Amino acid sequence: MTMHQPLSTSPSATKPRATRADFQTADDKDMLRAARDLTKDLGEARGAIYWPDMLISAALGYGGIAAAILTENLAIAIAAGLVASLALYRALMFIHELTHIHRDALPGFRAGWNLLVGIPMLTPSFMYEGVHVIHHKRTQYGTVEDPEYLPLALMKPWSLPVFVIIALLAPIALLIRFGVLVPLGAIIPPLRKFTWERFSALSINPDFRRKPPTGDFARMVFWQEAGASIWAIALIASTFALGWRPLLIALAIVSFTALLNQLRTLVAHLWENEGEPMTVTAQFLDSVNVPPPGIAAEIWAPVGLRYHALHHLMPSMPYHDLPEAHRRLAKELGDGSTYEGANHPGMLTLVARIARSTMVPR
Repeated sequence: MTMHQPLSTSPSATKPRATRADFQTADDKDMLRAARDLTKDLGEARGAIYWPDMLISAALGYGGIAAAILTENLAIAIAAGLVASLALYRALMFIHELTHIHRDALPGFRAGWNLLVGIPMLTPSFMYEGVHVIHHKRTQYGTVEDPEYLPLALMKPWSLPVFVIIALLAPIALLIRFGVLVPLGAIIPPLRKFTWERFSALSINPDFRRKPPTGDFARMVFWQEAGASIWAIALIASTFALGWRPLLIALAIVSFTALLNQLRTLVAHLWENEGEPMTVTAQFLDSVNVPPPGIAAEIWAPVGLRYHALHHLMPSMPYHDLPEAHRRLAKELGDGSTYEGANHPGMLTLVARIARSTMVPR
């Protein structure tokens, strides 16, 4: 298994690749038209794929955690923990699908995911729903209003390791948020407001402040937050009966999951925009596809996230249709096209590119 895919050696490989700067103010209308016309028969979320994928991933994840806690063999514990981390990572990534599929597309899937994955992992869907859609708005993507964007490629070299390593603390932060801050916020309104604004979104922009929920969404937030809070308190209380070992092992496994997701986030975009609004094509080219034949991306960018640039062209496309959509567009538009400009060989190449960019004097 390799983190890289071979680069083309065809003559087109020597042509300048399309870049974000080429389309900062004007779209490639031919590509946008092709994306629309070639995928008209795709786009229906299929429960026969979503449910088994999510359920099997969650079962493997929780089974791996149990095995890691119960075994006395270190090698088995490490292997079980790795399986658990990767499986839970895949199960958690369905939160991304929940923000895009129509609310009525998969009856019961949102509630089922929250009960089986979101609440137990202390990441209920409200932490992404209503937030991620801002990242897809044409006038807000890549600007200071985008909760999921930082110009990482233009920052200091030390910012990258800090960005990645801080993810290891995410499980502890979530445990404190739901197990401590939420109960206290119920009796201290200013703390409740502070917690909601600062710690209620899966965002990377430290300046993002979340607006209060309203209507049906507010009711959904109440039940999801209450469930996660009860679970977090139960986890903390379990240490009195079971000791700290089970919880610490589980936290270590989930920390690795958070680290892997942060690495994926680091290469989901090129992070080269300095805050200006962009066209759809520019957003596409600032985003990243890591298409086949390499299979490693299916592990570190699961549930369709290896086609992240294509996702920015067609946000509502279900993850199981993205590979076919990519195949059609790549075949139709061909080598040297604008579409090819968003295709990259692998994680290590992308990390190296961003790292080099941070070292350029500005």
